[in-house]
Amino acid sequence: MAERRLNKGPGRVLVAIYGVFALSATARAGVQIATSFGDAPLAYALSALAGVVYIVATVALARNARRVALAACGFELLGVLTVGTLSILDAKAFPDATVWSDYGQGYGYVPLVLPVVGLWWLLRGRRDPVNAPDDKDGSAEVAGR
Repeated sequence: MAERRLNKGPGRVLVAIYGVFALSATARAGVQIATSFGDAPLAYALSALAGVVYIVATVALARNARRVALAACGFELLGVLTVGTLSILDAKAFPDATVWSDYGQGYGYVPLVLPVVGLWWLLRGRRDPVNAPDDKDGSAEVAGR
């Protein structure tokens, strides 16, 4: 069963956006950790974690590693929902913002939308052998029974 490449067409845009976020989140966390880690260690560690997740997602999407990309996007969505909620409920625990704080408000909510789009792209990319373009007579359905 042939699968659609994740990094072709609109997938290239997704890889590029993930790459930008991988670079920005990692750079931000690196500067924060190097210059003022003691001020907000939880926030800065979470920004570093977000950077690592974005790197993994970028590489997985670029290399067509569907399972790894699904895990990264799923973890990212869980992270942004969890950190976003906690940063609103307990603002004192986050004296400085993370990439995922307030559901990614500081980044135009892209951190909230990006994993949803990523998961949609990954899940819609599965090809049903019955509806595959090369299965005009339905023989794949009969052969699979």
